[in-house]
Amino acid sequence: MTLRSEDLAWQVVDGGYVVLDLRSSRYLDVNGTGALLWPLLERGCEEDDLVAALTAAHDDVPEDVARRDVRAFVAELEARALLAPA
Repeated sequence: MTLRSEDLAWQVVDGGYVVLDLRSSRYLDVNGTGALLWPLLERGCEEDDLVAALTAAHDDVPEDVARRDVRAFVAELEARALLAPA
């Protein structure tokens, strides 16, 4: 999966991302876990890659919790149509 390449702009601000969806004229503030995952989605990756990055960055997060968090974040991006079509 990867981020949509058209009509989407973002800027790094205070360790997170401020994202502007130019189609809907809506902003999204991506911080914390999302800010860790955003660059991976920019390059394109699979769910397992996102889970591995999250568990590597946070030793105390079990894989099942990381997977749940990744799925929730990806679902939010899908709901906002920010991911490229598969």
